[in-house]
Amino acid sequence: MKPALFTLSVLAAGAMLHFLFLWMEGKGWIYYKRDRPSRTALGNAFLEVQSILEPDKKHVLEVRKDERRDVAESGDKEGEQDEGA
Repeated sequence: MKPALFTLSVLAAGAMLHFLFLWMEGKGWIYYKRDRPSRTALGNAFLEVQSILEPDKKHVLEVRKDERRDVAESGDKEGEQDEGA
């Protein structure tokens, strides 16, 4: 009886944590199941750290920022191509 009660308790605790994490994700506090951070955001974060540790690599980060600024000014989404031309 005790192992069954223990197993049931672990499953109930896991379910409660799952719903707690979904609620927290709905509030925007964490990324859990539905929304995932973009890979670009993670890559840019690592580039920032690398630019601090290796200043000679800072030009890569500056080029990426310039590219994003150019895309934002043109109004096009990154990765979109002209289909009419």
